[in-house]
Amino acid sequence: MKKWNNDEELFQLMRKKLFSAVIGDIMDQLGYFNQFMPPQIQPLRNDMIVAGRALTVLEADTGQDIDSRLIDKPFGMMLEALDDLQKNEVYTCTGASPTYALWGELMATRAKKLGSAGAVVNGYSRDTNGILAIDFPTFSYGRYAQDQAPRGKVVDFRVPVKMDNVLINPGDIIFGDLDGVCVVPKEIEEEVIIKALEKASAEKTVQKAIEGGMSVIEAFAKYKVM
Repeated sequence: MKKWNNDEELFQLMRKKLFSAVIGDIMDQLGYFNQFMPPQIQPLRNDMIVAGRALTVLEADTGQDIDSRLIDKPFGMMLEALDDLQKNEVYTCTGASPTYALWGELMATRAKKLGSAGAVVNGYSRDTNGILAIDFPTFSYGRYAQDQAPRGKVVDFRVPVKMDNVLINPGDIIFGDLDGVCVVPKEIEEEVIIKALEKASAEKTVQKAIEGGMSVIEAFAKYKVM
């Protein structure tokens, strides 16, 4: 049964009750096998959780085939993408080589002011102390200060993008924690969340049974959860 009425309630519920592993397990059961972003993408701090809808951002390295209108524009369309963030959206950026930072403190400050849920970038982030100080959920390859300004530009946003083999459409749910970041396609989100909540609850029951002395063979035979 659906336990939320809007996105605000949904993402609060996800942050409180769910974790990336159980969401991924349910998508596997539904035949969606390529929903986790690259494992190098990790939170800046271990307790960070991101849950929101993707604002997809496409980056390209300087020197690639970039629209002539963007060549002399600092950062390309990055500022426009950042200012377009809506409440509960996640700045989700990919497309560049992972040789420079795609996220920083001033970006995080603006995103937080707009009510953004976090940032997930297929590359590095910088200004780590500043981002941690404002407690903005940030997921990246790690800390690296080299700037994107002379090395890359945002060439588009709110378009379908790929991180490795993971297709991300604007508005898909992004969920990340210490174990990784996954993408829940919009068309299956309700089924995935409902079943993930059920599985998370069942796993707690199984854990109590194992703690009480039940073998894992018996527990799996009884609860069909592991």
